[in-house]
Amino acid sequence: MSAEPRALDLADRERVRTLTFHRPERANAFNEVLYHALAGALADAAADGEVSVVVLTGAGRTFSAGTDLQEMAGYAGAHAAGESSGDMGAGFRALLGALADFPKPLLAAVNGSGVGLGLTMLGYCDLVLVAEHARLLAPFTAMGVVPEAGSSYLLPLRMGQQQAALALYTGRWITAEQAVRSGLALCACPAETLLETTHELAREIAAKPLPALLATKRLVTEAHRDQIARARAREDAAFGDLLRAPGLADGLRDRV
Repeated sequence: MSAEPRALDLADRERVRTLTFHRPERANAFNEVLYHALAGALADAAADGEVSVVVLTGAGRTFSAGTDLQEMAGYAGAHAAGESSGDMGAGFRALLGALADFPKPLLAAVNGSGVGLGLTMLGYCDLVLVAEHARLLAPFTAMGVVPEAGSSYLLPLRMGQQQAALALYTGRWITAEQAVRSGLALCACPAETLLETTHELAREIAAKPLPALLATKRLVTEAHRDQIARARAREDAAFGDLLRAPGLADGLRDRV
């Protein structure tokens, strides 16, 4: 991980830890380094008694472009050729496990575009605030793949069946207004005040006794744990089948 020491930035204030994706040259896209960095940071925050709430955001004007397609295309090419691609997806799986298991309130300050994982990770966040100019995109069908990160379950849960189907089937952009109206986000804020508004809400939550927050988060999330795991297993199986499709790797490279 030393090759990208700033893949993730960390800042603590008033029992709130802000984790900032920091790959602005790649629109904060997730590669193995960032997957593992965020998974580790979430585990650290979960174990830190001085942290009550975590906020996720992105550096610059982008929240996250999702999975790094350059890295993904390399994996897909190796897989299609029957070659070893290492432990493909290890970082992705580690991050999803960390998100699903995170025991404290998790907020997102979506400061710009969120594509792929930049959208689907919001299903694991307890409260989502978006910049007024932000847009979200589920590009999976256009890429020839399927939804990821349990989003085939989490997006209908958050947005309702119709709005989730529209987003997943068509790959249309979701505006900040639409995200709020569908229930995917709590509110939209001016970009210049988004992070501070999110911190104010996080600070209000963090002022509550931590044992009560932990117990409440457990009660809110426990009913969905098994359904998320089953959705991820179905998604992984479908993705594996499509990964063997001729031309998928070339198609991914064309999008880089």
